[in-house]
Amino acid sequence: MSSIVEGFGRAFSLILHLDAELLGIILLSLKVSGTALIVATLIGLPLGAFLGFRTLPLKGFIISLLNTFMGLPPVVVGLFIYLLLSRSGPFGFMALLYTPAAMIIAQTILAFPIVSSLSHSAIVAVDPIIKQASMTLGATPFQVSLTIIREARYGIMAGIIAAFGRVMAEVGAILIVGGNIAGFTRVMTTTIALETDKGNFELALALGIILLAISLAINSALHLIQKKGSAGIKR
Repeated sequence: MSSIVEGFGRAFSLILHLDAELLGIILLSLKVSGTALIVATLIGLPLGAFLGFRTLPLKGFIISLLNTFMGLPPVVVGLFIYLLLSRSGPFGFMALLYTPAAMIIAQTILAFPIVSSLSHSAIVAVDPIIKQASMTLGATPFQVSLTIIREARYGIMAGIIAAFGRVMAEVGAILIVGGNIAGFTRVMTTTIALETDKGNFELALALGIILLAISLAINSALHLIQKKGSAGIKR
């Protein structure tokens, strides 16, 4: 019991003293996951909006596919990206394997269907009266679309935050394509796994505490957004 208490004490000491290795790992994690989220949003949000506004022959199939991809196993994504970026793969000439770029690609693939699917769900859930009222007031199709997206903003933001939580906690895919290289591709989740195996519990606990704090912040933000969205619907 005393060793556990000592471990937590050293972990908090690393956090309070802003340990350089700890900060480097945290910053890389935020950089990789944040970049992946931005790319996934730039691709997924327009697709979700397009599916919400348009009637397509394969629309149901595409939505089902996106919903299925929301539960993609990270290790499968990692394996797929590894095969594409390896020396014998079609994109091996780009030399992206075992770099932060490969990790961003893997996390983008994991986040994209979440953003797209939840954005679509938020848009189609908007009351049709809003669209009819906008058209009656003489709004152009583009202005109508913007009005609907604005009404669905809380659901869209919830989807983006949920995708961020997914990629921040991910370990399998980035471990495969990043290689967990110290000072280059080592992020919080992969470091926790490695340091636990090595018996270096101080750094693992410190990163675990930071990761839990980030998860708490993400879930709190998601709850707040959902609460505001529910309040807006009631009004």
